[in-house]
Amino acid sequence: MNGRRPTDGLLDDARGVQDDLVRLRRTLHARPEVGLDLPHTQEAVLRALDGLGLEITTGRRLSSVTAVLRGARPGPTVLLRGDMDALPVTERTGLDFAAGNGAMHACGHDLHTAMLAGAARLLAHHRDRLAGDVVLMFQPGEEGYDGARHMLEEGILDASGTRPVAAYALHVTASGRPSGRFSARGGPTMAAVDNLTVTVRGAGGHGAMPHSAKDPVPVACEMVVALQTRVTRAFDVFDPVVVTTGSFHAGTQNNIIPDTAVFETTVRTFSPEARERAERCLTEVCHGVAAAHGIEAEVRWQPLYPVTVNDPAAVDTVARTVSELFGEDGYETLPRPMTGSEDFSRVVDEIPGAMVFLGATTPGADPGTAPDNHSPLADFDESVLGPGAALYAALATGRLHDTTPDDPDPSDGADPRMRRS
Repeated sequence: MNGRRPTDGLLDDARGVQDDLVRLRRTLHARPEVGLDLPHTQEAVLRALDGLGLEITTGRRLSSVTAVLRGARPGPTVLLRGDMDALPVTERTGLDFAAGNGAMHACGHDLHTAMLAGAARLLAHHRDRLAGDVVLMFQPGEEGYDGARHMLEEGILDASGTRPVAAYALHVTASGRPSGRFSARGGPTMAAVDNLTVTVRGAGGHGAMPHSAKDPVPVACEMVVALQTRVTRAFDVFDPVVVTTGSFHAGTQNNIIPDTAVFETTVRTFSPEARERAERCLTEVCHGVAAAHGIEAEVRWQPLYPVTVNDPAAVDTVARTVSELFGEDGYETLPRPMTGSEDFSRVVDEIPGAMVFLGATTPGADPGTAPDNHSPLADFDESVLGPGAALYAALATGRLHDTTPDDPDPSDGADPRMRRS
């Protein structure tokens, strides 16, 4: 490296591509796509990567893009992930480039995609300092479609020929932290999430004569309340379970007792033990309440994403790299896990890595009151695009520099791709 740090020059180069990243982000924002099939988003990413000398493959069952950047020297592999999908939210930001198709990049994935494309440009420009390879994971379907699992099944971790030694992902926040501030923590960082769907089956009748029917509505209501009580009495407050019933449907008219009532609940946990017990305990509650009223309940538990567990060493790398690029004030440790969930958890279940958050509250807005991610009013500060791209690139270059010596001795007989720090 001739005395250079692996991060030298990356931030200046990122400033040079800032305008291009803004244009890409706005292109993606104006035409959001939901789920696993994102043809227009995929096309925009492929255009952004064109001419960079990458080995590119696209998904078979989803509109993913996998790009492998080969370094100038052999070494291990680092994976960088950016998610690309939007939400089924009607945008109300009033932006000139706001979406008008009933979907919205309300969680900032358009920024993630643009930043990862920018990192590809920075890494290609500094390919000579890379002792190893970088896999760029452009992923659809994070918002409830388990796109990471699909990409893992299609072989993303073997894309370069060697399994990655580290993986990193960035996630912007529209509120909660100052713009440009990076944050992370070691250990459990985001919750596991599972869905609980309960169908209470009674017997319909006239609202004037409830004794001649089996009313499922009050029974389902009792279940919703009982689930909250069970959580507070069955689980350690320091290994919490968060239960929220967001959907409840029953009946067609106020004087008709329906045959069924259906509710859907999201369950969030922070350890495998609590997750396993939650399925058993909450299912028992629903069956027990139904039995007490002499009716039946069909309880369906749908496992979704596991706990996102950041590797402490990977988080140390993030903190050090942010400090090198942006100074000590650029990074803060998350004081506690977040109750949101992420399918990047599947990646860090396989290899050490870190999910990193980046504040993107718009200028002039109060981080404490600004509309949050998933809001139809959510807006993001585009000035973070260059810094985000720089951090992506710096994490890859720094990790490869840490893992492989600058001038490996060919006489030692070791495969330099397999060296570990």
